[in-house]
Amino acid sequence: MTAARYLASAAALSFALTGVARADEGMWTVDAVPTARVQKSLGWAPDKAWLDRVQAAAVRLTGGCSASFVSAEGLILTNHHCIATCAQDLSSDKTDYLADGFVAADRSKEQKCPGQQAEVVMSITDVSPRVTAAIGTSTGAALTKARDAAIAAIESENCTRGDATIRCQVVTFFGGGQYKLYKYRKYSDVRLVWAPEAAAAAFGGDPDNFNFPRYALDASFLRAYENGSPVATPQHLTWNPRAPQAGEATFVVGNPGRTQRLLTEDQRAFQREVALPMRVALLSEYRGRLISMREENATQAREGLETLNGIENSYKVYWGQQKALNDDAFTTKLATNERDLRAKAGKSVGDPWAEIAAADVKLRDLYYPYYFLESGAGFGSTLYGYARALVRAAAERERPNSDRLPGFTDSALPLLEKQITDGAPVYPWLEQMSLEFWLSKTREFVGVDDPQVKALLGRESPENLAARLVKGTRLADPAVRERLFKGGMAAIRASDDPLIRFALANDAAGRALQARYDAEVAGPVTVAQAKLAKARFAAYGAANYPDATFSLRISYGKVQGWTERGRPTPFMTDYGGMYERATGQEPFKLAEGFARARDRVTMATAYDFVTTNDIIGGNSGSPVIAKDGSVIGAAFDGNIHSLGGNFGYDPLLNRTVVVSAAAVQEALEKVYPAPGLVRELATR
Repeated sequence: MTAARYLASAAALSFALTGVARADEGMWTVDAVPTARVQKSLGWAPDKAWLDRVQAAAVRLTGGCSASFVSAEGLILTNHHCIATCAQDLSSDKTDYLADGFVAADRSKEQKCPGQQAEVVMSITDVSPRVTAAIGTSTGAALTKARDAAIAAIESENCTRGDATIRCQVVTFFGGGQYKLYKYRKYSDVRLVWAPEAAAAAFGGDPDNFNFPRYALDASFLRAYENGSPVATPQHLTWNPRAPQAGEATFVVGNPGRTQRLLTEDQRAFQREVALPMRVALLSEYRGRLISMREENATQAREGLETLNGIENSYKVYWGQQKALNDDAFTTKLATNERDLRAKAGKSVGDPWAEIAAADVKLRDLYYPYYFLESGAGFGSTLYGYARALVRAAAERERPNSDRLPGFTDSALPLLEKQITDGAPVYPWLEQMSLEFWLSKTREFVGVDDPQVKALLGRESPENLAARLVKGTRLADPAVRERLFKGGMAAIRASDDPLIRFALANDAAGRALQARYDAEVAGPVTVAQAKLAKARFAAYGAANYPDATFSLRISYGKVQGWTERGRPTPFMTDYGGMYERATGQEPFKLAEGFARARDRVTMATAYDFVTTNDIIGGNSGSPVIAKDGSVIGAAFDGNIHSLGGNFGYDPLLNRTVVVSAAAVQEALEKVYPAPGLVRELATR
């Protein structure tokens, strides 16, 4: 998703941003669907059997996307941009699956996606009493240690260490007001089945992204395997390649990544004044460097494409969020909501707003070193990510499970090991550029004279240090990574790999910053947010939904366009509109498959459509489900107004953008023929 500009005006704003959800607002946990509210809005609400079936078919993908099973043989529907990294990892200078598309002739030709894992929620259990009891009256770093130890114990007790098919994860809701154990059935062998050309999936490119009308075939299919065979998935969703109907009810089931709708005024001020300006500046400069490097030759153009797409997407997300927080009408409404909650809470919960404000002062002082040396270290470098994960995994495995850092507990290690040891290409030029950028920006933002920056760089320049580390490391070899992972701390200490030595030398500084963050920010804010959660439930009851946490949610809405500057925006596009929109020039150049199929396709076929469903990043690939439980599309974007959706939902303007099942079916039959898939999808 990207954005050209943020168009919200004061006259158009009618937000459902109070402490209680209204209209079609809300990313609801599947165990707390507000059926009475859904019934009132849509005239129909799903029952438990409907919800259970949808939960069993909903898939979470590693890498931050959603998906769904759509056949009895493990077939998974998701977005093309969710499999783009897989397609690029499987490509070479001779075979470019990202540019040319991929169609497996039969099951034997389906190709394994490195690092990918599919997960399905089996059960959800409220474990709040146990976690909150473990926290007790602890504060600061002691609080985070007690909380993390309790979470690690719960996960370990509920998932047998030797079971390779189950994963347990305790999810924090309301910033610490609620904790739930999610037990997942996981599939670690996920293979690419079908993908259109990138030019078809992202037709319109950056100008069209976060806009509508759209003509993007942003859909692909994967398949889950186990023991070398496709998994049996009898509880799948029914494929329904029909056009959407104006006003019909729609449900989006997926894993929205992160929202910040429960932030206080002080926390929003931090985002507006510190975090978002920094990220926009970093991504803008990095984007320019990457574009320049890709122009050097065709190989780098191919190897850097998916990274560029991701950077452009992130840049415009943050840019749009920054614009939203500088919109007076938007922020005035948010401030009004906070005053309303304060008034309703009175003195019943103390003053959590003041507690968060005090932590915010500490965060402003800590943020740059914490970001560059700990939470954002490496700036996306794959090789540095391997090195750091190997060093930390080795150190953490020497500790009791209850004392480990999040992400390195017994429940998390199998996926981490898979991501470290799976084979995937590494591009040295891109690695060197990313490390150069990170090191130079660390020096710029944290300061030349900062002791940790001096320790990081030594007497080398960012450019020379990055070149030395990338040229000398052997971590591009998965066999080397596997040996280091299995060898533990002894292998790490014995390694002469320069990137391992670099990560090991700087690990203590990062850990110290994390400890300071836990003590001064995370701990106090967790206590305060638990109080705020109590206040919200007292004031608004069950009309609350938690911020997105990349856990399974359901949103309800309807197929509906919107009015922009006095002009109605249609709810749907068709194939004919795409051909009319094509100019022959990038990014409006027809994909070759569509150019060849012009005389075969039905121009009236529904292409993309919009709904009022409330979604955010992470929902990409989520099935869009009709009342009868069938899939009529896959969510892949929001409109430009949805950029402010991180902080609040506007029912008049926020829209989900969906690729229709009808568009995918037409492509499967006439553009990128896959007769086997067509037959499989038709099987009930």
